[in-house]
Amino acid sequence: MKMKESMDCAEQLLLKTYNRYQVVFDHGDGIKLFDTDGNEYLDFFAGIAVQGLGYNYKGVNEALKAQADKLWHISNYFYNEPVIDAGQKLLKISQMEKVFFTNSGTEAIEGAIKIAKKYGTKTGKRFEIIAMEGSFHGRSLGALSVTGNEHYREDFYPLIPGIKFAKYNDIESVKNLVSDKTCAIILETVQGEGGIHPAAKEFLTGIKKLTDEHDLILILDEIQCGMGRTGQYFAWQEYGIKPDVMTVAKALGNGVPIGAFLTSGKASGVLKPGDHGSTYGGNPLVCAVASKVLDIFTKDDITGNVKTVGDYLKKSLEELAKSYPFIKEVRGKGLLLGMEFDRPVADIIKSALIDEKLVLINAGSNVLRFIPPLIISKYNVDDALERLKRVLDKF
Repeated sequence: MKMKESMDCAEQLLLKTYNRYQVVFDHGDGIKLFDTDGNEYLDFFAGIAVQGLGYNYKGVNEALKAQADKLWHISNYFYNEPVIDAGQKLLKISQMEKVFFTNSGTEAIEGAIKIAKKYGTKTGKRFEIIAMEGSFHGRSLGALSVTGNEHYREDFYPLIPGIKFAKYNDIESVKNLVSDKTCAIILETVQGEGGIHPAAKEFLTGIKKLTDEHDLILILDEIQCGMGRTGQYFAWQEYGIKPDVMTVAKALGNGVPIGAFLTSGKASGVLKPGDHGSTYGGNPLVCAVASKVLDIFTKDDITGNVKTVGDYLKKSLEELAKSYPFIKEVRGKGLLLGMEFDRPVADIIKSALIDEKLVLINAGSNVLRFIPPLIISKYNVDDALERLKRVLDKF
């Protein structure tokens, strides 16, 4: 089927919940994608920060194929070795204590919310959660309840009650919302969908102090900014502020559907048998892949590459921005960077994709988001920015 025929067929079959770009991708290799007509693209999207190791990274496909020949699924009423392997490695790099594997980041958020609610119930009938304006935590009703973007929420009320929204990087706005009904504070260590905003050191320190003083559960959402994306295994490790609950997903599986929520300290003993579950969560197929991904992150020093190339990309973007008065700012950490414009960037993304075969994504209407595979080189950065420059010259 030609691309046009495939897209027309998809429009007839699939619910219209995405405005898809006009391309049908067929396969990938390294940091390149190829459409069904054979065109080659440079991927600075990575499936929304999922393909941390890009495509066909040595060992990942082999791990999937080897496990596929053994056992795909077994109920959580039984043990399996891949979930143990993946769990041990994830806890080691995170310094957390316990882990529950899910199928997605959104499901990980649901588990984190349940821990917060149960902890609040057991320690004083507390049920309120403080979340952040501009945040994004997922599309399920629970995750949507703590997502600080009214556009996503407005058609789905009533949501979970007792959610209050503070201003990100404004500790006083958080303090003003804490009450004797508060059980938790949830935030992204680096806001992604909200425009690429890293937490200020003093802000995160203040949040940690509040949660300690008031016996609250601190939930850090590392679904996008975790797994090496900022140059640390997890973004909070740069700040030295350990959460009670952390959520992860995306690059953990390099494309297979997996997420997890991890606990430490007072959060580790909250859920009991019967409190939570997942039919597919922790199945041997995806855990075998995650285990291999975790091996590669350590063995091949993926975070080291992120630090080096991330710094180079940020400096290159800042230099590029000087030539275009409609670019306001470049911000972010590692390979989670945003370039803010004084106008919507949708046409820039479309032109990059169609005219220059450069795959980009936005973070809010006015921000170009740069979230390439974590294995990119400085040469790839130079290539991408030459393509982007040709696009920007048109605007």
